Amino acid sequence: MIKKRKVVIVGAGNVGASTAFCMINQGICDEIVLIDMNTERAKGETLDMIHSIAFMNRNMQIKLGDYTDCKDADVLVITASAPMGKENDRLVALKSSSKIVTSIVSSAMENGFNGFIVVVSNPVDIMTYVAYKVSGLPANQIIGSGTLLDSARLQCHIADCIDVDTKSIHAYVLGEHGDSEMIPWSTVRVGGKDIYQIIKDNPTRMNEGMFDSIHKAVKKDGWEIFNRKGNTCYGIAASTTRIVRALMFNESVVLPVSTYLDGQYGQDGVFTSVPAILDATGVKEVVEIEMTKEEKEQFDSSCSHLQSFYKEV
Repeated sequence: MIKKRKVVIVGAGNVGASTAFCMINQGICDEIVLIDMNTERAKGETLDMIHSIAFMNRNMQIKLGDYTDCKDADVLVITASAPMGKENDRLVALKSSSKIVTSIVSSAMENGFNGFIVVVSNPVDIMTYVAYKVSGLPANQIIGSGTLLDSARLQCHIADCIDVDTKSIHAYVLGEHGDSEMIPWSTVRVGGKDIYQIIKDNPTRMNEGMFDSIHKAVKKDGWEIFNRKGNTCYGIAASTTRIVRALMFNESVVLPVSTYLDGQYGQDGVFTSVPAILDATGVKEVVEIEMTKEEKEQFDSSCSHLQSFYKEV
């Protein structure tokens, strides 16, 4: 019998529902299960998406479920977390979110889950660490959405400056998904061309003085959306779906995600965003890119910042 690909999403709010719908549109799996404490909301989202499948070239099942559905699931996506206030700080909800993620992961493991855990809940790097500790699963099976969306935002800002499609831009945001995140500008390439060489050849389009303003804009993008509509959902849904697709289809693609460092980059025992190869085994390999001394100091500082919160969870 051919095994069906199954994804369980815990949290049927804006992010969870958008992620499920994004997966339906891309035909990521055969079955999606939504779990949420608000069963009426989750049931409504489920019915709405079931009706949408009639207009797509899909043969997918989506249903409202519970933690018993985790037993044969390939991927558990965690989007549920404590609501963020207006402080514009993802770390404010640390302890409340930690309790929620601990409960979710414990319930999944008690029901025989042995797949990949993709953590979206904020503060995502620390919640990924919590999921790792609670689950007891190998580190390569625990992945945080990390700075994948931040990196896409960075590409958009660079694209606006030099009028090039984002798909031609190779650039990462690394470290914490938060205020201490950093950009290794020395690794940025556009069509294979070094960003510094681009600046030298096109001084009217871009200059190094723009680096700081772009960095600030990337960090503010999520809050710019949140403060206007009360949530961000489409970007994170698409980036989460991208991670799951890499796992489901054994893509061996390099994505900047929150993963466990065990000596790489001189860091040990921390979950933070770095380029990683994702395939059917999870994180197959952490890609170590060369950074300048200043960039490495910024990255190390971000890792230290994250680790300072571990004692609180």
